[in-house]
Amino acid sequence: MTEVIDLHAHVVLEAAFGSAGPYGPELAAVDGVDTFRVGDYKLAPMPYRGSIFMDVDKRLTAMDALGIDMQLLSPNPLTFFGGIEATHAATFAAATNNAMADLVQQHPDRFLGAAALPLQDPDAACAELQRAVTELGLICAYTGTNYGFDLDHADLDPVYETLVAQNVPLFLHPATNDGIGPAPDKRLHRFGLDLIVGYTYEETLAVAALVLGGVFDRHPDLDVCISHGGGAIAFLAQRFDAMASFRGQESDFAAQLANLWFDSHLDAGPARDLVVDVVGTSRMVYGTNFGGWDTPKSTDAFDAALTPNAKRLLRLDPTEATP
Repeated sequence: MTEVIDLHAHVVLEAAFGSAGPYGPELAAVDGVDTFRVGDYKLAPMPYRGSIFMDVDKRLTAMDALGIDMQLLSPNPLTFFGGIEATHAATFAAATNNAMADLVQQHPDRFLGAAALPLQDPDAACAELQRAVTELGLICAYTGTNYGFDLDHADLDPVYETLVAQNVPLFLHPATNDGIGPAPDKRLHRFGLDLIVGYTYEETLAVAALVLGGVFDRHPDLDVCISHGGGAIAFLAQRFDAMASFRGQESDFAAQLANLWFDSHLDAGPARDLVVDVVGTSRMVYGTNFGGWDTPKSTDAFDAALTPNAKRLLRLDPTEATP
């Protein structure tokens, strides 16, 4: 099997703890239980210390066991901080990116680094993106999907322009906490629905905003990758066309999805088959949510076959430009 590159691998960076002011993040023992705090949101038990999220040697061992040659390390979605004040978000993003660059430099043959951005302040996000790429050597941006405005809002056009100018892609991954508290819809607090339904909801809204909101019309050279196969977008593609027809418009929503990239982090079977059937594999990249509850047990030929796409998206092959 050929080289395998994992583009969905979060890391917890202790050097950034406390840099978001009153929102933390903080990892401490509470009544003897490891507790991770983000704003008023507390998760326990959350034994990050000693796990692959914070122990580099354990991560490398686990990567070898799973057959992963290289990982794009990305910020913890619990710390996207989409709802906090921009000043705290910017301070945290800078601390995160400094720590990310330090970690990648320890093992440059195994790790690549993604930059956090304070997207609620587009000007600050542009400045931090430029610093992260040109000074720290990070190779993409990695953000949440909800910062208080739609992803097709005109205020984000400078961010998209900066991504294109720096020649780096944007990875979008949902979070159902906003850095202040848990998901506002309490129905998501049961059965792990925040991770299943909440994430799918956010990903689907993100794709709709980007595609229908004209982002790729304004920024045709922009590369955006959506986690988990784009949420429910493949399942709903025909309904998007039906709605357009109902409103007196022509639509081929599935064709418009060709502007996006998708990570393959779905179990092999009907769900992944549907995504492949709707969007194909030419702009699909391999992802694992490494160390998370849904990490795959092995890699296979399908995963390895996506490696050329990963190299194209991440600009790892200087002789080949993204389409």
